Amino acid sequence: MNVLEFSDALDALYPKALSCSWDNDGLMCCTDPCAQVKKVLVALDATSKVLNMAVAQAFDTVLTHHPLLFKGPKSLIPSTATGRRVITALQSSVTVLSLHTRLDAGAGGVNDCLAAALGLSGPLRKFGDSESPTLGRIGTTNISDGNAFAVHVKKALQAPAVYAYLCRPVKQVAVCGGSGGDLVFPALAAGADTIVTGECGYNLCLDGMDSGINIITAGHFHTEQPICQRLAQLAQEIAGAQTEIICSDMGILL
Repeated sequence: MNVLEFSDALDALYPKALSCSWDNDGLMCCTDPCAQVKKVLVALDATSKVLNMAVAQAFDTVLTHHPLLFKGPKSLIPSTATGRRVITALQSSVTVLSLHTRLDAGAGGVNDCLAAALGLSGPLRKFGDSESPTLGRIGTTNISDGNAFAVHVKKALQAPAVYAYLCRPVKQVAVCGGSGGDLVFPALAAGADTIVTGECGYNLCLDGMDSGINIITAGHFHTEQPICQRLAQLAQEIAGAQTEIICSDMGILL
């Protein structure tokens, strides 16, 4: 299977219509759309570390969640971080593909994987906001104590720390990997008593807690990293590719 066929197959599973209007993903850079997809490196981000590994170990494709090109760089030169990454990929004929908010919203995507990692029982319900009504998921947990559930989240996601803003027992849990602050009040309106996300502003956490919803933040990376197994599975099933997962660079809790 070539790059264009692989990209089209991913688009069919996760159509662009599911993406938020501000998003930019898909085929990020490619020197030859007819090149074969044989060896895929999967990561959350196409960092220099990831791309250098792809070059050193002869991966032809890098498949990520976060877009390599996101906010529209005005130049691609070696003196900028994005420029260095794109130049590294193009000089070594490494294709970079990314699936972002459509992978959050779509079936089997980021939030389904996050719900599964937390052991939420279903059937899972979809919820969101006016722009992306199927972005989040709501499931049920049998851990009713807020502190105990926060500890469970920390262990399940192997997060170094979690922040828990607790105001009530836990049962109906909403999940939104990454930056899920915009879904705090939609989650409450959809019947959730708790939301687990990666990051959420301090004042919003206080407002949410005062309004009757528990908020647990476990880090952007740790709430989205479970999707990498799904991306590797897709590369294997669709393209028959050899795959490997690498953890993107992330901060260290000291």
